[in-house]
Amino acid sequence: MDEGVEGIRARNKRGSIGTQWWSRRFIDLVESFADKGRLQRGRTYARKGNVFDLKVQPYEVTAKVHGSAPDPYEVALSIDAIDADDWRAVEKELASRAVFRARLLAGEMPPEIEWVFAELGLALFPATASDLHLMCDCPDWGDPCKHAAAVLYLLAEAFDDDPFLILQWNGRGRDQLLSALRRATETEPDPFDIEDEPLTATGFWTPPS
Repeated sequence: MDEGVEGIRARNKRGSIGTQWWSRRFIDLVESFADKGRLQRGRTYARKGNVFDLKVQPYEVTAKVHGSAPDPYEVALSIDAIDADDWRAVEKELASRAVFRARLLAGEMPPEIEWVFAELGLALFPATASDLHLMCDCPDWGDPCKHAAAVLYLLAEAFDDDPFLILQWNGRGRDQLLSALRRATETEPDPFDIEDEPLTATGFWTPPS
């Protein structure tokens, strides 16, 4: 490992990695299509602290992994981009549902957010091997190799700490999304905001007939 660089160690030392619904959903999907043996070796690497310099960017996660070679391997996990029009549709749909909007503005990730993406023909998480593009400069052509698998597991724990990293990976940072939701709140008409009509002398009181 690079001298002086502290590796990231998975907090969970046994069993499943990921505690929140969103990180478990991500790992469950990955484990449904990835090689079990390579994932097992990846968990070992994640728990030993072999991964460092993990960064979540729009559509790509990068990290370095210490393996058998003197220099660390470079790993990248990529997903397909969601275009601007689709993101506007997602924001509009989330803003239109008061419960979703309130929970997101409170820093929570409602489970139903995955349905919103699905209704628009989009995916919040990679559901198949073809949805997740794994790259590593190691000589192992496995899909995933143990280095990429280790990064996948530590990414799940990063999602535990900050669910908005999922949206960051999908192309929308926390501040950008929440700003869009707040703007929607500010422009939404108040159903109780009824314009007062000026009173006239004749309209104020009508004598009994």
